[in-house]
Amino acid sequence: MNTINFRSVLKITGLILLISASSFLLCIPVALIYSEPVRPFLMAFVTALVPGSLMYFPVHSPLHQKLTTREGYLSVTLGWFALSLSGMLPFAYSHEMHGFVNMFFESVSGYTTTGATTLADVESLSKSVLFWRSLTHWIGGIGIIVLVIIVLPSLKVGGYSLFSLESSLKEKIMPRTKSIAITVLLIYLFLTVLLIVLLTAGGMSLFDSICHTFGTVATGGFSTKNNSIAGYSDYIQYVLGIFMFLSAASFVVYYFIFKRNFTRVKANEELWFYLFFTTASVVAVTLILYTGSERNFEVAFRHAFFQVTSTISTTGFATTDYTLWPQAAMVLIFLMLFAGGSTGSTTGGIKMARHLLALKNLRNVTVKLLHPSAVMPVKLNGQVVPESINSLMTVFIQLYVLIFLAGMMIILLSGIPAIEAAAASVTALSNVGPGMGASGNTGNYSHFNGVARMTMAVLMIIGRLEIFTIFALFTRPFWKK
Repeated sequence: MNTINFRSVLKITGLILLISASSFLLCIPVALIYSEPVRPFLMAFVTALVPGSLMYFPVHSPLHQKLTTREGYLSVTLGWFALSLSGMLPFAYSHEMHGFVNMFFESVSGYTTTGATTLADVESLSKSVLFWRSLTHWIGGIGIIVLVIIVLPSLKVGGYSLFSLESSLKEKIMPRTKSIAITVLLIYLFLTVLLIVLLTAGGMSLFDSICHTFGTVATGGFSTKNNSIAGYSDYIQYVLGIFMFLSAASFVVYYFIFKRNFTRVKANEELWFYLFFTTASVVAVTLILYTGSERNFEVAFRHAFFQVTSTISTTGFATTDYTLWPQAAMVLIFLMLFAGGSTGSTTGGIKMARHLLALKNLRNVTVKLLHPSAVMPVKLNGQVVPESINSLMTVFIQLYVLIFLAGMMIILLSGIPAIEAAAASVTALSNVGPGMGASGNTGNYSHFNGVARMTMAVLMIIGRLEIFTIFALFTRPFWKK
């Protein structure tokens, strides 16, 4: 195997820093509109621009050069850490947040579309910094990766595979990576603009509409309000609930709808499993709330629909405090923290396709107990899943549980109560955001110590890169020639 071409990796990391630097400039108009200082964003721009330029321009490595798988893994991982570190700059220069751990936590939470926060009073931030927090969701959700793919259209690993590593777009829908990127970006922009229009029409201010749209379409969850979505109208809650559901569906499905290839949409088993799982969860929680609390049916349904969709889509918005729900509903919410949306979406979690394959494997094992000689290949979307992929899926779920347990133990040993530690670990790994107890969907992580916060930040990145991407870097074969 050839050695890693660090020049290409360095050049791609520099490009990501340049894109990050450019994103700071988008906050300047917001600062001017609200008569706020532009200096924090200009300083952030220069701070990211200088190292980005030094890594990108002097390095003589053509971007159209094909990257190896190892270079792809390394580029993705370094790119996310570079984004997270650069994302701290507006917080630091504005002096509206203090402490490296707090700023790093907020930046990682934004770019990984987790939406967890250490801020007890979000509304105390300036409008421009609030806009930046929400913009990190939009960029981290899909924008930065799509932009890199458009710039790097000829990379087999650096293009299609880089994108699939980041967002789990495993199903090849077009032969050209650049076409995939452009199509996904257009769909992403369409959902963004449409939701802004609908929220504004419902009485939400344009600023809040934009910020909440960034958090919804990217399935992030940062809000401009301390009580998240609880203070908004029923219309706003239903609209956001619907778009959280739509944003957690696969962009592969949207592409086929765009191409009017409804046969492929119908054959997408993950889509139907996602619909079934979400519907069943909403029905179950609605019945629990209706029979176990004083809510009328509409309120019970609305609260269930919003919080279940928010959790499964790994968005994390809140309209009501689910830690005050009947225990049966709370247990269901906790289990949903593991779920995740569809592959090819911006969600975190285990993902619906893996749950579906696990159930199919369980069914096959049960049948073979009665019919040992039966040959039952596992199929998804009408195609046989190779044994290597099937085994990898099983290993992924096992690693997911082990990392969750390890994270929980570290957070627990740092002094956080057991229930909160368990929820914090899985919600960070699944990029959901809210946990349980004081860090529930109407709380925050301001009471967490530095060890717990850094553990959560690492879990967010591991979860966002879907475990294998970052774990590969810690194996001996990865660095061998």
